[in-house]
Amino acid sequence: MQVIKDTTDFSIDGVSSVTLGKFDGVHRGHRALMDRVCAYADGSPERPAKVVFSLLIAQKVLLTRSERRSVLSDAGIDVLIECPFEESVMNMEAEDFVRDILRDRLHAVHVVVGADYHFGHERKGDAAMLCRLGEQEGFTIEILPKVQDEGGDISCTRIRSALAAGDMERVREMLGFSFFVDGTITHGRELGRKIGFPTANMIPGKEKLLPPNGVYYVRGHVDGESFGGVTNIGMKPTVNGTELGIETFLFDCSRDLYGKELRVELLHFARPERKFDSIGELTDQIARDREAGEAYYRSLAQLPESF
Repeated sequence: MQVIKDTTDFSIDGVSSVTLGKFDGVHRGHRALMDRVCAYADGSPERPAKVVFSLLIAQKVLLTRSERRSVLSDAGIDVLIECPFEESVMNMEAEDFVRDILRDRLHAVHVVVGADYHFGHERKGDAAMLCRLGEQEGFTIEILPKVQDEGGDISCTRIRSALAAGDMERVREMLGFSFFVDGTITHGRELGRKIGFPTANMIPGKEKLLPPNGVYYVRGHVDGESFGGVTNIGMKPTVNGTELGIETFLFDCSRDLYGKELRVELLHFARPERKFDSIGELTDQIARDREAGEAYYRSLAQLPESF
């Protein structure tokens, strides 16, 4: 997948089938848009590029930029445009956006958006305007209804709320895959190794939105293999930690993982983080967490993999 990033001066070669939005999380609604982009491109004799145009807005995100790129690439997208939300873009009138971005830079032949999509200065452009302008400029428009579940429209707002509550099952249902954190395994204090529970340590990106601090039952992916495990997100108060970290104990994995890339899928929130009176108490609790985590992992039906 080609990634065009950190510039408002971009264009692509050839024609495109494109969808537009922030795509924070790449949830089931976003996937529906991408599926239609891909279906149109695959069925067109023009073989347009499959393009996602995304505005980058400074905020905590469900997926970091590298995580989102991985998801979009696996979904079949050819080109991802990460456009900074600068004044030139913020102040662009809706009509100019269609002509400058969609027509002249992306050479769109087909555009897919959700029914609530707005664009241009002060969000004056909407789906009806896009249809009218698309007809004028010679590309087709496909407007999709919001994807819903029993709680209503699936949205990043609802996913963020479920994540803040630690409801990882609900998050998974709305995303269509398990919420995950990617990172490079780094050296920690090695306390886990000393007490018999060696952990893979990661420092999350500052932009990454995380669930509450605590212990989670997880599935970890490293070196092309998957393992059940238990993860602690937090500050390690028992040993007076000062930096937020993610520590994962992988079941049945005893290899040296330092420097490896690890994906941790957070499957279930087991308990909040707490401070213990001694290392002995902490060790006993970790043993209980491991036992419960192994039982949970064995009981799972097949979960959808991350993209």
